[in-house]
Amino acid sequence: MWKWNYIWIQFLISLLLLIEFTFAKSTASVAGLTSTCPALDPRLNYRPVIGILSHPGDGASGRLSNATDASYIAASYVKFVESAGARVIPLIYNEPPEVLQTKLNLVNGVIFTGGWAKTGLYFDVVEGIFNQVLKKNDAGHHFPLLALCLGFELVMMAVSKNNEILESFSASNQASTLQFVKDLNIEGTLFQRFAPELLAKLSTECLVMQNHKFGISPETLQGNKELGSFFKILTTSTDENNKVYVSTVQSESYPVTALQWHPEKNAFEWGLSMIPHSDDAIQVTQSVANSFISEARKSFNRPPAKEVLDNLIYNYPPTYCGYAG
Repeated sequence: MWKWNYIWIQFLISLLLLIEFTFAKSTASVAGLTSTCPALDPRLNYRPVIGILSHPGDGASGRLSNATDASYIAASYVKFVESAGARVIPLIYNEPPEVLQTKLNLVNGVIFTGGWAKTGLYFDVVEGIFNQVLKKNDAGHHFPLLALCLGFELVMMAVSKNNEILESFSASNQASTLQFVKDLNIEGTLFQRFAPELLAKLSTECLVMQNHKFGISPETLQGNKELGSFFKILTTSTDENNKVYVSTVQSESYPVTALQWHPEKNAFEWGLSMIPHSDDAIQVTQSVANSFISEARKSFNRPPAKEVLDNLIYNYPPTYCGYAG
């Protein structure tokens, strides 16, 4: 009897050792899998911050505030940036120049939004920031700019040095297609990150939102020496009267892209009846956001974390203006 007990104890010991060995091997295997995650690219900034320039007014046609110094940033632009993995610092256009400069030194790229203001202090600030974008890049600091709708128009004025360069178009509250210029190579452009099937649909389905009364024709852009040398045309669109205007451009030498259309509206705005909200339209929003923030990640500006936190848009209370208009 004792002999059998002895054999049984030996068997249990062997079994326990086998289980322990198997468990250790399994743990090592799991640890091995974890350690195979590729290292992050040290050349990229995985905590990008974007400066969004505020626009004069309260964002609700004066229904919320008639203060002459009021300005706003529509929430859709903030959500647009955050959806691609970046944070926002508001660049309040009528802040003292030294404050604006401090904020510009904290960000990795800038967005000019839609709106109506084309003169006075607002234009001067836009032109000043635009020139700083160019200087930063000329100095070797990758610093992208995305100019949307009004931003597109203001950049046209700034580059051409002609405040009368814009033409009238009828493209208010209009969903449209994007017609790519002939033989366009999309590599290195905003559209490089678009899925091929989505890229094809842009030319046949109304997946982008237009909401403007001004713009620039291909003939005017190409006929202007400054604009023609600075920008290449990527797409055109057609207004309600079948007039063709430039809808997407990209700088030949700088990470500057300008859209006459509104990529942020598809996913994050509901006030206009013609904003497209289909699956494909939402993918357009996300693809543009991803493309722009991927450019911002190339910026090696990494300011102190506390300075960034002190200036983020989260320090400002949001105001819901949906009921106001």
